Amino acid sequence: MNYFQLFGLESQFEIDLANLSTIYQTLQKKVHPDRFVHASSQDQMLAVKKSTLINDAYQTLKNPLKRAQYILELRGVNMPSEQTSFGDVSFLMRQMELREMLDDVKQADDVDAAVFEVSQVFETEFQQLFNQVQVQLAENTPESNDLACDNVRKLKFYQKLHIELEKLEEQLLDD
Repeated sequence: MNYFQLFGLESQFEIDLANLSTIYQTLQKKVHPDRFVHASSQDQMLAVKKSTLINDAYQTLKNPLKRAQYILELRGVNMPSEQTSFGDVSFLMRQMELREMLDDVKQADDVDAAVFEVSQVFETEFQQLFNQVQVQLAENTPESNDLACDNVRKLKFYQKLHIELEKLEEQLLDD
């Protein structure tokens, strides 16, 4: 059973997160291991497995990038590993530019302003790619799924950059 079926949802990118949370809580209440304290060890183990499955499904479906990747996997699209390089030369060039922007923050006179500016660039570009992924997943053609796959990988890169920026900001403000 796939995660969408487990939650009684259609296999689509757009989902109601409040509804997802409500369904999650209902499912967890039914199979929570605490309800099986006096059951056989086999029933207890089954409850733990079900609870774990429900939790994994919830964590995947509530996170947009994990959800997109999961949908692509359900559609048979093989996600390349994180270390596989991109064939998109322009994105590779953009990665270098974004890393240079991150390095420039270290030498900035006004760290707060530099962090804000870089953060805005990251967020804007992330959102543009995210919007493309939504459209591509809705189209659900082999070509759009392949494009969505590439864009999900790019979005993960932006997430990592944003985390690096947050760490850098903490480091610079602590000094």
